Amino acid sequence: MTETSNSQDARVSFQELKSLLTSIFVNNRTSSETADILAENCAACERDGALSHGIFRVPGYVDSLRSGWINGLTVPDVVRLGPSFIRIDARNGFAQRALASANPLIRRTVRDTGIAIIATRNSHHFSALWPDVEPFALAGFLAITAVNGLANVVPCGGRKAVYGTNPIAFAVPVHDADPLVVDQATSVMANGEVRLHALADKPVPDGTGVDRAGNPTTDPHAILAGGALNTFGGYKGSSIALLVEILAAAVTGGQFSFENDFTGFAGAQTPKAGQLLVVIDPDWGRSTNFASRIALLCTQLVDAGQDRLPGERRFTNRAAAGQFGIPIAADDLQRLRMLAGEDL
Repeated sequence: MTETSNSQDARVSFQELKSLLTSIFVNNRTSSETADILAENCAACERDGALSHGIFRVPGYVDSLRSGWINGLTVPDVVRLGPSFIRIDARNGFAQRALASANPLIRRTVRDTGIAIIATRNSHHFSALWPDVEPFALAGFLAITAVNGLANVVPCGGRKAVYGTNPIAFAVPVHDADPLVVDQATSVMANGEVRLHALADKPVPDGTGVDRAGNPTTDPHAILAGGALNTFGGYKGSSIALLVEILAAAVTGGQFSFENDFTGFAGAQTPKAGQLLVVIDPDWGRSTNFASRIALLCTQLVDAGQDRLPGERRFTNRAAAGQFGIPIAADDLQRLRMLAGEDL
């Protein structure tokens, strides 16, 4: 770990941060394999500047584990039910562990049939989605995923939360370039971003959400204290949130967002829901090169004036972190060390 000239900040390497996070998860009743997967995920989000899903999320993971709401020791059940269809029962464990367990089978299935459909249930997803799809794009595949969560989003015209932030993500390879990676909530703002605004006592933009009475508000505290977020784009975004709920919960056999009930699990934060993932070999049975076609499309987007491509900022942050380290506030680093049981 390297201290910067500002005594309030430090810079750590990716491996240093991952090792610290691994210790935290192991100390809170996760298996070593699960701890390694979660640590890799959180450290990657912090490294790439996805701060609402990086170390900011660690206390929520810990609280959910300590409450008994989630099982950090469980091993997921992975079953291939047809040539291209895989079902996973995460057994009340983390979605990232479930995906990692199925990864070899997913890749083999795509090589065998050109496509794999993965339906995961009884899983907890508490992170960004781009780490789930980016590795497949790096292997030359197209991947798209959808996850539902905890009900904190009202349908268009509604006054009561029914949907989660219900993010969708996809990633595709680009010839001679980083993959194109899109990760977005179907709500106006991700719940983690609202929480960051609340910590900073900073209002959210108009149209972001409603208070517990269903009245529009820019107060992030009111949104978090029994209020809810809006979907983006009015009824159009609401329809996409509905689709995510159907794909991630109904198709997988997982819980709907509104079925999460933390009663008896004080402090629990991770939503128990489902995830649908589709991985495709885009060059299956064709002579043209998919990645080259996507590169042409990206060129057109830039020529049309788009200031940056989706995912580009994350790759820029990743490169900077690799050279200079990951910036972390000294107080945050101290809290992580305390959770890891390190002597200060």
